[in-house]
Amino acid sequence: MLYEILKPLAVFFMRLYFRLEARGAEHVPLAGPLLLVSNHSSVLDPPLVGGAAPRQLSFLAKAELFDIPLFGRLIRALNARPVRREGSDARALKTALKVLEEGHALLVFPEGTRGPEGTLRDAKPGAGMLAVLSGAAVVPVLITGSGGALPKGAAFPRARKIIVRFGPPMRFKAKPEGERETPEERKDAYRAATDEMMRAIAQLQRQAA
Repeated sequence: MLYEILKPLAVFFMRLYFRLEARGAEHVPLAGPLLLVSNHSSVLDPPLVGGAAPRQLSFLAKAELFDIPLFGRLIRALNARPVRREGSDARALKTALKVLEEGHALLVFPEGTRGPEGTLRDAKPGAGMLAVLSGAAVVPVLITGSGGALPKGAAFPRARKIIVRFGPPMRFKAKPEGERETPEERKDAYRAATDEMMRAIAQLQRQAA
């Protein structure tokens, strides 16, 4: 409920201040489990994609944020799910899979951390693992302008044009039950899925140039 109340206000501000524009939103399925995979250059990226997407999104956030009075309750109401830094990758994976199993849309950043605007870096295989294990549709996302609006170290966002582009959905399937595969083969499948996601984001980047 709070998400639906606050989203129009947030979008109004983002369109006014950042001239936020969404392109390709028709590629985003309006129902069913969905994994959105995006480049990442600013802390503004999660709300920007959330504002541009035509459906509610869920996010993963470090658990310490949920301990902050009022703020923790706010971000939980806005579909954030806690992940502990000292926890294992398996715990974060379990949290993410649960979001997808419940039929929600989850935004993740395969690169893991923020990087320079316009540069795609090596991605971690976790996004590919999520896609293969969940069977969810995967939509690539490219954000341009957010790194210039609020780069690392900046205290206040600058008024810059920001565009969020969505690409056609993809699917990655696990091997049928009964077909045995080695741990190395599974790792290779997760890596291949992640690489394909990054190629799709790179294609959006080339189209935007």
